[in-house]
Amino acid sequence: MTDASVAPAYPDAVLFDLLTALLDSWTSWNRAAGSEAAGRAWRAAYLRLTYGCGSYVPYEQLVRDAAAEVGLPESAVGALEADWLNLTPWSGALDALRALAPQCKLAVVTNCSTRLGHQAAALLPVRWDAIVTAEEAGVYKPDPQPYRLALDKLGVEPQRAVFVAGSSYDMFGTAAVGLRTYWHNRVGLSLVDGARAPEIESPSLDQLLPWLARFGHRQD
Repeated sequence: MTDASVAPAYPDAVLFDLLTALLDSWTSWNRAAGSEAAGRAWRAAYLRLTYGCGSYVPYEQLVRDAAAEVGLPESAVGALEADWLNLTPWSGALDALRALAPQCKLAVVTNCSTRLGHQAAALLPVRWDAIVTAEEAGVYKPDPQPYRLALDKLGVEPQRAVFVAGSSYDMFGTAAVGLRTYWHNRVGLSLVDGARAPEIESPSLDQLLPWLARFGHRQD
């Protein structure tokens, strides 16, 4: 039982995956692909490509290659980018960000180009202390470098920060860096083989603030 008399003890920084933990990009991929099944297959192919590509390959190229891999036409790629500025926050995302803004630094670490990453981050009406893209880091998550670059920009040690993931691929990177992790598993994905389970896995962000408020009181 939490002692109500104990003051909240937030981390110094909260880092977020942008396109799956905060924004509903799944709907855009499905819409561009023509169906949920096609969108899921396309997105899965894209994730496999980012995981295995090594040094940064343009995001737009990986999206195009993944579409071709699953048999989608070039027009699907154009439709996805055309819909980019229509990405919407998941329910609870804006409330969580507004509550955290006075308490700690906020950052996003996202697997896309710098142009698209900044456009997507601007859809959320908060002041970001750091925005790190795969293009800027030179590699895609879950390589540790994007997470470390964000921490360096924030001036925060990994033990004083947490990461809110949208994909279990993130758990490879956060484990390597030493970031405690909350998995906002909105669409019910399975944990990727070999990934370390997060401290919390939830289909919503409802548990995020209570978890973060206990950050300084946890002994694990």
